[in-house]
Amino acid sequence: MELLKKSAVELAAMLRAGEVTSVELTQACLDRIEAENGHLNAFLFVDADGALEIARAVDADRVAGKELPPFAGVPVAIKDNICQLGTPVTCGSKMLEGWISPYDATVVKNLKEARLPIVGHTNMDEFAMGSSTENSAFGPTTNPWGENLIPGGSGGGSAAAVAAYMVPWALGSDTGGSIRQPGAVTGTVGAKPTYGNVSRYGVVAMASSLDQVGPCARTVVDAAALQEILSSHDPHDSTSLPQVATGLHDAAAEGMAAQDLAGLRIGVVKEMSGDGFEPGVLAVFEETVEKLRARGAEVTEVSCPAFDSAIAAYYLIMPAEVSSNLARFDGVRYGNRVEPESGPVTAETMMSATRGAMFGAEVKRRIILGTYALSSGHYDQFYGSALKVRTLVHRDLDAAFEQVDVLVTPTAPTVAFEFGSKKDDLMAMYMNDMTTTPANLAGVPAVSVPAGLADGLPVGFQVIAPAHEDARMYKVAAMVEAVTDPSARECPIEVGEK
Repeated sequence: MELLKKSAVELAAMLRAGEVTSVELTQACLDRIEAENGHLNAFLFVDADGALEIARAVDADRVAGKELPPFAGVPVAIKDNICQLGTPVTCGSKMLEGWISPYDATVVKNLKEARLPIVGHTNMDEFAMGSSTENSAFGPTTNPWGENLIPGGSGGGSAAAVAAYMVPWALGSDTGGSIRQPGAVTGTVGAKPTYGNVSRYGVVAMASSLDQVGPCARTVVDAAALQEILSSHDPHDSTSLPQVATGLHDAAAEGMAAQDLAGLRIGVVKEMSGDGFEPGVLAVFEETVEKLRARGAEVTEVSCPAFDSAIAAYYLIMPAEVSSNLARFDGVRYGNRVEPESGPVTAETMMSATRGAMFGAEVKRRIILGTYALSSGHYDQFYGSALKVRTLVHRDLDAAFEQVDVLVTPTAPTVAFEFGSKKDDLMAMYMNDMTTTPANLAGVPAVSVPAGLADGLPVGFQVIAPAHEDARMYKVAAMVEAVTDPSARECPIEVGEK
């Protein structure tokens, strides 16, 4: 167990020093998954044979003295909307149950080139739609901090797996906060890179102008190192940036070692506090800001008025793109097929029966909302207006970054809540994304760092940086990690025990 509590950086050093083999480490992760997944439901698919095959090859090459990538042999998990050759990919939906991917996503190719054993695919809200992982067709994931607590969403499986020491790091996808919000409520580090820094090729699309793959880890340095592995220019992805992220790991290590923060300009977003935020969350946030100030950072309150409307704009732009992207899942082009129970069997009745039976309630809700927003009579009123707000968010961020180096907010307005507690209050559920959506709308990098505990549960602290300044984001995030309570990053619960 102590081995699995070590960071990816520490494990890589142990592998290089011969203190542990990749097979031993990978088997330890697999044993932990077998022992705890029945309780947590963090994994939908475990690839023991595939992971051990990579681990054995890494160990053999290391014994032979061959040059290996720096993190070769450190196991990793991926969210179940990321394609991996020869393995099932469901996106947490009955629509894709049983589908086997015929190719690797670019991020999976990058993991394989880095020689990381991929132990399996993690649970998620269906097609990444949700903030609690309660919308998975294969059952919810449990937060290892408490039996009845949600692990966030849509990437609750990855966050729970990392928090519960099943794997040192994992991949998620972030459309409106789906890496950062789970990170906040599970005490893990979750980062959304600059849009286009990590390829989306082979990642099942939810909302194409918002989606971004990123890392989930237990330390900022680990998250930075994993993003470096993932980052590459990809001709298969038209939105892929030509510049590759470099120096992220070094920037995080520098931030972790920094004692004097003089010269660092931090902007506290005025609009991201007050109503809707739990007192305990605000207390941890304010305490963290004061700790940074005490180390010499210059703290300024910054106003971003468009942030007040960002969540509304997001919940129009995102469903509109969902409506378009999920149109392909109709039982003809993609997805499982359901025949109508009565009446004539036509393409129309078959598609209707298929989508009615295979999609869950939240997916249907967002498709309907997006289709309505894109309809000829409402396009300008809703979708067009949302695009204008998106432009205002960009402008507010540009203006803010002329004054400060980074912006900071609470990652989520609440700590982890109980299963079912927001089932009948969709507005409260959607407002979980109120602080995270602006970064997706603008395409800028943002990361959540565990900052402390409120009512015994983790609270996330979000750092937002300008586009392409991912290294700056990680450097400041590591500074935050260095001054905050480590208990927020160490799940104290022996999961699986009654």
